[in-house]
Amino acid sequence: MTEKLQIAKAFVNYFLSAKYPKKEDIPFLSTLYHEVIASKKNYYIFDEIEALRGVLLRNHQKITVKDLGAGSRVDKSKIRKISSITKNTVNDAKTGQMLFRLVNFLQPKHVVELGTSLGINTLYLAKAAKNSSVYTLEGCPNTLSLARENFKQLNSKNITAIEGNIDTELKTLLEKLPQIDLVFFDANHRKKPTIDYFKACLPLAKQKSVFIFDDIYWSLEMKEAWQEIVLHPQVTLSIDFFELGIIFFRNDLPKKQLILRF
Repeated sequence: MTEKLQIAKAFVNYFLSAKYPKKEDIPFLSTLYHEVIASKKNYYIFDEIEALRGVLLRNHQKITVKDLGAGSRVDKSKIRKISSITKNTVNDAKTGQMLFRLVNFLQPKHVVELGTSLGINTLYLAKAAKNSSVYTLEGCPNTLSLARENFKQLNSKNITAIEGNIDTELKTLLEKLPQIDLVFFDANHRKKPTIDYFKACLPLAKQKSVFIFDDIYWSLEMKEAWQEIVLHPQVTLSIDFFELGIIFFRNDLPKKQLILRF
């Protein structure tokens, strides 16, 4: 069976297995799910960020892209249109707005994002907690340059954008931080780098820290990485939304792997 067929099979399994949490099972999860994950609550900043996305989708200027990770499944060319990058590599509005609501709910002080791209997700993370510090790492100088312009346009002053290979820059950043409250892993979609980044961040994770992994079924490697991560002894509750996965470290939550609808 080819990898594409196996991923398709994984989606069918997810679709058949995914449930809605019951209020009586885990109160914290029920609150999180209904107030954050499945919430339709709108915030004014959503319109501003999505207007920016619209501008990027209409921008057909070409730039040279430096891929240090697994790259794009859709466009392998080194020279790509900004519109194509926005369409094919940036998370959709539903995911970005969920990230905003999650940060708004948790109010983390130190947020780390691995993989800036054009900065759409970064803005959702940063606008949700203006008193937090958001550190975003990106290996491609041209996309990061555009992201920095986007941060300025939306007047986001709590973002520190770091250019360079995440394999080295993450270690340097972590040495400067007292702790990490939230990490969004959206960089190298391969098993070893994903596991390495996870393990690098673990020492700074506290009980209420939250790690979010994008594209956990992007490939068989990513599926294996996710399965290894949720079994780590420090991880308690894990939630599989197919498009992304979230893990918790709270000792008041059960060691449990859930598959929920998103």
